[in-house]
Amino acid sequence: MKPVLLWSDALFFLLIATVIVGAVWVRGQEHLRRGWGRVSKNPAGRWAAWVLAFFFAIGFLDSLHYRERLPDSQPGQASQYSIEVLSALDAVLMPLKIHTEKTYSSPLSDRLYAKETLEDGSRGFPLLKHQGSHGFGTDKVGQDVLYLSLKSIRTALLIGTLTTLIMLPAAIFLGILAGYAGGWVDDVIQYLYTTLNSIPGVLLIAASVLMMQVVIDTHPGWFATAAERADARLLALCAILGVTSWTGLCRLLRGETLKLREMDYVQAALAFGVSRWAIMSRHILPNVMHIVIIAVVMDFSGLVLAEAVLSYVGIGVDPSTISFGSMINTARMELAREPMIWWSLASAFFFMFVLVLCANLFADAVRDAFDPHTQQATSRI
Repeated sequence: MKPVLLWSDALFFLLIATVIVGAVWVRGQEHLRRGWGRVSKNPAGRWAAWVLAFFFAIGFLDSLHYRERLPDSQPGQASQYSIEVLSALDAVLMPLKIHTEKTYSSPLSDRLYAKETLEDGSRGFPLLKHQGSHGFGTDKVGQDVLYLSLKSIRTALLIGTLTTLIMLPAAIFLGILAGYAGGWVDDVIQYLYTTLNSIPGVLLIAASVLMMQVVIDTHPGWFATAAERADARLLALCAILGVTSWTGLCRLLRGETLKLREMDYVQAALAFGVSRWAIMSRHILPNVMHIVIIAVVMDFSGLVLAEAVLSYVGIGVDPSTISFGSMINTARMELAREPMIWWSLASAFFFMFVLVLCANLFADAVRDAFDPHTQQATSRI
């Protein structure tokens, strides 16, 4: 096999490495270690963390890409590789990938969902080639729905995490700077995010995605495989969503900083000659991190759901990219059938619901453990 490293794979590995390095650093900080200890004692937060770790493990396996070597046609011929890019998750789920049927089948069924003319001339439901092996059923072309759902997890994680990390530094820096500096700096930053908010978000995203698609179509030589083309569109979508989603957090941090800069400890630090940048980094930033955590997780949840909406209207990920949005887009016509095909939509909804719910529960546990206001209220009780 020939390893393939996509840009999204590199960013996903960088994200995981950052988390590992951060965990090692936290172990050496007593106050942070105590805070994460409180998170581990929260039952909901602990179980949510395990589920999120499972989702990230699936995303990690789906980011280990490779191309299979083709059989040599002649001795001594240079190795040739398939144009299809597979992942380690494909290798693990190969039985689900290759065990396809003719068309729809309901979950754990042994027959097709549509009547056909049987060999004896009667009308009935023909037997499946792989009876009872499709726990979530199959779609229109006979693909296993569970396989499609698991493959969609990586797309959801990339859109939720990469987009959040793209917008986070600008939102934190500009929000705190606007609230603390005030004056013309505050006016410029307010004008910037107010102007950006005045542009309809869907239209801006649609125009940007379509322009990026034109660039991809007019430069086919940039991409060796279809997977690289789809990856370029996925990263472009993450960047576009990041540009349009930072304004809400920036506004929240500005308002909180306006309150914090009048607090006694900030005024005391200023009187002792502490620089403004030190005050913003040491006194204001730690006291707004609970807002950042809540906003980041809410943005993560909203971005995962936004991908489904964008794919529904045709401006989401590449059609060859498996995602919850593409599954829902395909399922919208299936709901109008008689009998109704419900399992594709139900499977996408279930996995999205679990991912978003666990992210919210984990964020609540982290906020309760690190928010100084919450700790003070708990100690008074």
